[in-house]
Amino acid sequence: MPPKKIVSSDQAPKAIGPYSQAVDLGDLVFLSGQIPLDPATGQIVGAGDIQAQTERVLQNLQGVLQAAGLTLSNVVRTTVFMIDLAEFPKMNEVYAKHFAQDPPARSTVQVAALPRGSRVEIDAIARR
Repeated sequence: MPPKKIVSSDQAPKAIGPYSQAVDLGDLVFLSGQIPLDPATGQIVGAGDIQAQTERVLQNLQGVLQAAGLTLSNVVRTTVFMIDLAEFPKMNEVYAKHFAQDPPARSTVQVAALPRGSRVEIDAIARR
C-alpha cells in the first residue's frame, strides 16, 4: 500500500480542526467534507441560498481535487449532508451541472446542524 499523503489547497478553505482537506492513498483520494466557505475570506457564502452554497461547496471540492491532480470526473462517491431535505431539488440542480456525465454514487442525509450555519456539506472519494 502506498504511504498516506496529505493533500491541501489554497483553493479551498483551510481545515478548521484536526483533519486534512484530503488524504491521498495512491489509487484513492478521500476528501473531507466541504462547507460553503470562501477560501479567500473564510466566510460562509450564500446565506440561506442552497444553490449558492452548493456551488461554493463544489468549487471547494474542485480545488482540493486539483491539488491532488484530479477533477470532479474522478469522484466515485459523495455524501451530501443537508439541514433541510425540502431543498434537495435546488441542491440537486446545481450538483447535476457538476456531475453531468457518469455521476458518482451518492447518499444524501438530513442533519440537525452543520458547521458555521451552513445549509449543505459534501464529502467525496475520488479514484485515479
